[in-house]
Amino acid sequence: GPYATQLLADLGAEVVKVERPGGPGDEMRAYGPPFLKDAEGQNTTESAFYMACNRNKKAICVDISVPEGQEIIRQLAASSDVLLENFKVGDLVRYGLDYQSIRAVNPALVYCSLTGFGQSGPYAKKPGQDLVFQALSGAMSLTGDLGGAPIRIGMAFGDIMAGMTAAYAIIAALYHRDAQGGQGQHIDIGILDATLSALSHRAMAYLLSGEQPARLGNMTAASFPAQDFACTDGAIMLQASQDAHFARFCKAIGRPEIAADDRYRLRRDRFRNRHEILGTIQSILATRSVAEWVDLFQKSDVMCAPINDMAGAFADPQIRHREMVVEVPHPTATTAKLIRNPVRMSETPLDTYVAPPLLGQHTDEVLRDKLGLDGDKIEKLRRERVIA
Repeated sequence: GPYATQLLADLGAEVVKVERPGGPGDEMRAYGPPFLKDAEGQNTTESAFYMACNRNKKAICVDISVPEGQEIIRQLAASSDVLLENFKVGDLVRYGLDYQSIRAVNPALVYCSLTGFGQSGPYAKKPGQDLVFQALSGAMSLTGDLGGAPIRIGMAFGDIMAGMTAAYAIIAALYHRDAQGGQGQHIDIGILDATLSALSHRAMAYLLSGEQPARLGNMTAASFPAQDFACTDGAIMLQASQDAHFARFCKAIGRPEIAADDRYRLRRDRFRNRHEILGTIQSILATRSVAEWVDLFQKSDVMCAPINDMAGAFADPQIRHREMVVEVPHPTATTAKLIRNPVRMSETPLDTYVAPPLLGQHTDEVLRDKLGLDGDKIEKLRRERVIA
């Protein structure tokens, strides 16, 4: 949910994040270490996870368990285009904030429910987190070394895919409403669905064959060479599986005759006979450093890359040129580094980045500017602990 709304905020939407008062708010704020450091080098209350998913938003604290808090949300929904909720199925009915209740307030609203398993089915009311969806979807069955145990993908793969799916679904629903004369509607996004869908050709391979795709480690199915190889000081990732690329690769390593051999000349034969030349290629690549091979292969138009850690990735000249890290002012840390949105648009550039908000940072502003509440009313709500 936070990732989906961050994408929309990057594109220019005014996003108001609603959190509970009297605690950490969004629990992901405390999902650390590491945490953002303040000007004195001490931990703030903002974790890396929170910082990754909440830029360009406003944050308010409202207690939706009390009627006064519920009314605030309904009033905000009445003048909004989109409401995205991340609660378990049915939770918001008791607060009168479910789709049917909100639709009565604003029929044009696009209401997106982003849950673990979607709004229907035997698991609909179950809780879940990313590792559960990676396990259930089969993603882990595809990840890991040949013959080894299933391994989870090393980031919140399902969460990110569901967030991206929700963002484009919301934009499509708004287009339907605004450009095609449609109405508001309810969008049902399940993280398990999004995770399975993202398996793409690996899942399709199973549907076509009925056979479980093998875990291949760093190899690529039906391609060779397309994997990592050890060098004198590390490993290089190589992709030279197309026939023309393989010929250039063999010439670059000083063995052009390998590409001319009928056993290896065509992709299908080369993959089938890969074990006959795997050792030869490995022994050749083990004679030079990663940097030497990368330089040689790039000059030969062979796809390759060093296997970077995070430091190496952010120091990479292409990533630095694309300015994928932006530094913005932050109210407690002076400045904060954020990851730039990867979208580049010529007419509407995504060039505004604001640090993720502090808990309740914009409560007064939003209630004043959006709902027209005066200072006395806002202070009364704060004293009654409806807001914070």
